[in-house]
Amino acid sequence: MTDAAREAPLPRPVPPAPAASAGAGAPDLAALPPGFDPTSLRFALAWVLPLGIAAAAWRSPWAAWAAMLGWQVLFALLEFVPALKHSPPAARASGWHRWCIRMHVPLQAALLGFSLWLVARGSAGGGLGGSGGFGVGEAIALGIAVGGVTGSHGITFAHELGHSRSRLDRLLGWLLMTSVLYAHFMVEHYRGHHPRAATRDDPASARRGETLWRFLPRTLAGSWLSAWRLEAAQLAQLRRGGHRSPLAWAAAAQAAGLVMLALWLGPLALLFWVVQAGYAVFLLEAINYIEHYGLVRASQANGRPEPFGVNHAWNADHLVTNSVIANLQRHSDHHMHAWKPYAELQPLPGPELPTGYAGCLFLASVPRWWFAAMEPRLQALERIRAPGAHVQGA
Repeated sequence: MTDAAREAPLPRPVPPAPAASAGAGAPDLAALPPGFDPTSLRFALAWVLPLGIAAAAWRSPWAAWAAMLGWQVLFALLEFVPALKHSPPAARASGWHRWCIRMHVPLQAALLGFSLWLVARGSAGGGLGGSGGFGVGEAIALGIAVGGVTGSHGITFAHELGHSRSRLDRLLGWLLMTSVLYAHFMVEHYRGHHPRAATRDDPASARRGETLWRFLPRTLAGSWLSAWRLEAAQLAQLRRGGHRSPLAWAAAAQAAGLVMLALWLGPLALLFWVVQAGYAVFLLEAINYIEHYGLVRASQANGRPEPFGVNHAWNADHLVTNSVIANLQRHSDHHMHAWKPYAELQPLPGPELPTGYAGCLFLASVPRWWFAAMEPRLQALERIRAPGAHVQGA
C-alpha cells in the first residue's frame, strides 16, 4: 500500500442526522444557486470511456483491454493529485444532468452492438481492424474492456435512473441492468439495500474483517435471494400474479437473450456477453464492499436499527472520479436523501476513504492493503464512539 493511501485523512464522525421522513429526500433547492452551473459540464466526461473503448476495440480486443486497464490506473493515480481531491459544490439539477446520464443508454447499446459485430466478424475469419484471428482470449479481453464500461458507468447510471421518479428513467435503469444480467438489482437495491444498509441483514454491506473475496459470494447469493423474496412479498401484497412482475420478465429476457446470442452468433459471442456482464457485476459489488465496510447502525430499544446517518457510509469527493460516476462518492447524502438528484448531493462530513473509489478498488483487491488502510479509520471511529458512529467489533 502506498504511503499516500495510509496517510490519507481519518474519518470525521459527526452527530447523527434526524431520521429522514418520507418527504425528506427532496433537496433543499433554496440553498442551491439558481441557473445552470458551468462546472456541471464535467459530467460529460463519462461519455469518453465508451467512445474510447470502441475506438480501441476496432484496433484489437487486446488494445481495448489495455485501454480499460490504463483508464482505471489513471483514475486511481489522479485521486492522489491535491488539486483534484475536491469536486465543485452541489448544483441545482437541470435537464442537462438528466440527459447526461440518459445519453449513456444509446452509447452503451451501440458499444455492445459494435462489440458483438466485432466478435462475429472476427470469429468468421474477418479479423479486427486488420488483425488476425479471434478466439477465446480475444472474447475475454473484449468482454473485460466492455464490462469496465457497463459496470463503472452503465450500472452507476442505472442506479441513478432507478432512483428517479420518472417512469422513463426507471425503465432505462431496468434495460441497463438487464444488459449485464443483473436485473434483480432493480428490486434489491431500492427495497432491500436502502432500508437495511449498514446492518447485518444487508447482503450488500461488508463486515469488518471480511475480505472482498469472501464478501462477493455472500452478496451475490444474498442479493439474488433477497430480490426474489421482496418481489414475491410485493406481488402478494398487491394481489398480483407472477406474470405482472417486472423482475420475472427481465429474468426471462436475460435468459432468452443468452440463448439467442448462442444460436445466432455462436459461442464466442455468448462468452463475450457473459464476461462483460460478469466484470460489470464485479465492479458493482466491489464498490458495494467499499461503501459501508465495517460500519453498522446501532439497534434501538424497539429492536430496529437507528436512522441512517452521515457516519454509516464511507465518502470521498475526488473530482475526476465523481465526474464520471455521478457523484456516487457522496454516499452518505445519497442514502439520507435517496430521491435527491446526483447533481445536488452534498459532500457531508463523515467517514472518509483513503482514496476515491478508483484507488479503493485496487486496495480492496489486496486484503492486506485494504485492512492496513481501513483499520485505523475504524479504530478512530470506535474511540470517538459518538452516537451514530458505530462500527462492527473485530
